Amino acid sequence: MRALARPWLGGTVGIVLLLLIWTLFSTVLPSSSIIPTPWVTADSVFRDFGSFYLPNLRSTLERAGWGYLWGNLAGLLVASIVLIIPKLEEVVTQLGVVSQCLPITAVGPIIILIFGGRTAAIFLAALLVFFTTMIGAILGMRSASRTALDLVSAYGGSRFTQIRKVQLIAAIPAVITALKIAVPGALLGAVVGEYLGGIDSGIGVALNAAQRAATPDRVWGMSILAGLIALLGYALVGLIGRYVTPWVRREGGN
Repeated sequence: MRALARPWLGGTVGIVLLLLIWTLFSTVLPSSSIIPTPWVTADSVFRDFGSFYLPNLRSTLERAGWGYLWGNLAGLLVASIVLIIPKLEEVVTQLGVVSQCLPITAVGPIIILIFGGRTAAIFLAALLVFFTTMIGAILGMRSASRTALDLVSAYGGSRFTQIRKVQLIAAIPAVITALKIAVPGALLGAVVGEYLGGIDSGIGVALNAAQRAATPDRVWGMSILAGLIALLGYALVGLIGRYVTPWVRREGGN
C-alpha cells in the first residue's frame, strides 16, 4: 500500500506546487496580463465548455485517434517484417530515424498541400506515433531470452514457433510502453496539423483563434485540457498494460 500511495502523494504535491507557482505568476509578476489566474481559467472552461471547448476537443480527438491507430498499425507491421527478415532492421531503423528527425512544422505545409487539412492532421499524428511504436516493438522482440529461443529449437520448434511463443510475448511490455508514449505524440501531431491551417475546428484552430482574439483564459484553458487528455490517455494505456502483462508486476514486486 505504501508503494502505491507514494506516486499519488508525489503527484498531488506536484500539482499543488504548480498551482501555487501559476497563481504567483498570474497575480504578482508583470506578465500577469497574459497569464490568467487558475480560477479565471477554470471559469472560462466551465462557462464556454459546450460552445467552445467541447466541439474543438472532439474534432482533435477524432483526428488524433485515427493517427494513433494508423501510426501504431504501421509501426507494428514494420516491426513484424523486421522480425521475420532481420537483415532489414538497419535500413528500417535508419528510415525511421530520418522520419523522426524531420521538423514537423516544416513537413506539415507540404503534407497539407498534398492531402488537405484533415488528412494532413491525421498523417502528422501517425508520423509521430510510427517511430515510437516501431522501435519499441523491435527492441521488445530483441529482448527475448536466448535460452528460451534455444529451448524451443531444441524441442523441434520452428522459427515461427519461436516468434509466436517467445519473441512476441517478450515484446508486449515494450510495446505497451511505446503505446503509452504514442498517446501524447498523436495528440501533438493532430494539433500541429490543425494549427497549420486548412481545418475549421480543433484544438489548434481554437488556440489560433483565441490568440488572435486576445483571450488568454481560453488559450490556457484549451492547453491545459489538451495536456490532461494526453495524460489521461497515457494513464489509461498504462492501466490496460498492467492487466495485459501481469508477470511484469510480479517481477517488479520480487
